[in-house]
Amino acid sequence: MEIRKEKNGNALILHLSGKLAIKESQALDQVVRSELSGITDLTLDMTEVPYISSAGLRVLIIAQNMMDEVGGTLTITHVSEMVGSVLELTGFSDFMKIE
Repeated sequence: MEIRKEKNGNALILHLSGKLAIKESQALDQVVRSELSGITDLTLDMTEVPYISSAGLRVLIIAQNMMDEVGGTLTITHVSEMVGSVLELTGFSDFMKIE
């Protein structure tokens, strides 16, 4: 997985590329935990993410909780049909902002 960061003030966009399985989720988790200081607007651009596992879903929950703690927002953008289906079936679309 490749993670490209784009920071502008208190906004951070993480452009993700590749599968979001166990190993890749660990890398994303490290980035989320280390880069969110002072961030209140986090966007995960999933244009190039064809697959997400339960480990990837766990990282999404962590990111959502971190944004909730600071009164910020998490937006997930450009999800593939497969990833969108997973987010819908797991109920994530009920409490996460997905565009």
